[in-house]
Amino acid sequence: MNLEEVQLIATDMDNTLLTSNHELPPKFDEMLQNLLQLKVEFVIATGRPFYTLEKMFANYLNEISFVSDNGGVITYKGQVLFQSLIARKDYSTMVSFVTQNTSGVCILSGAKAAYISEKDRQYKEHLHNFYSNIEVVENLQQLDIEVAKFSTFFPNEDSKAYFNELFKPRFSEQFSVSTSDTCWIDIMNKNVNKGNAVKSLGEELGISNDNMMAFGDAFNDKEMLQKVAYSFVVANADPELAAYAKYKTLSNDQYGVKKVIEQVILAKEGAAKVSK
Repeated sequence: MNLEEVQLIATDMDNTLLTSNHELPPKFDEMLQNLLQLKVEFVIATGRPFYTLEKMFANYLNEISFVSDNGGVITYKGQVLFQSLIARKDYSTMVSFVTQNTSGVCILSGAKAAYISEKDRQYKEHLHNFYSNIEVVENLQQLDIEVAKFSTFFPNEDSKAYFNELFKPRFSEQFSVSTSDTCWIDIMNKNVNKGNAVKSLGEELGISNDNMMAFGDAFNDKEMLQKVAYSFVVANADPELAAYAKYKTLSNDQYGVKKVIEQVILAKEGAAKVSK
């Protein structure tokens, strides 16, 4: 690996960059400052919405990029470059489908809040781990809001079965549908995914896919791993995801992402010294 060639690093959040306790790795700020000094673009690529990321990375909003809602929204240095909104009639259909056919919890990911039904209020506290602002409403189908991603949370951790048996046959031709962990199925507009988002961001910044690195753990990271030259799964990733990555690093709780990024920093610092 020619790590000194890396100009953009994109990483998933949950179970990848973040520990099992939803915490950033130690000395994350120091690592990020080193990357910025070396002119390496850092990208958070996640299913989480941007308003949640704003709070977590408040000190870096004008310095790093965000691919939120699994590619539904791209933000660069505080400016929204792209968003793809699901039509009201479509997310209404999705709510009906999930309610009638599954035990899942419907979540509409809006610009300023996530919306869940009153009947699912019991899950609000848990969902706060992923959505910092949640509003409970009587009827999701009566909402008329901007939605970048429709998610279903499965408390019984059976999302894969539902994905293969119901969601993929019903929605995959018209929409992008992906699973994350054992609890989530996400639906975005067609061709909206982290991979296309990172590619678009690279085109905006003049960075080739050959100079990109990415990290992931679940199948909503698949397209992103396929797009970049330096693709890593963490050790705790879905075993089937390894087929879409070139490399493997330590688990999220062993700070695998941080350890690889530290190698990039060392390689680029070494190259800079040689060139002087």
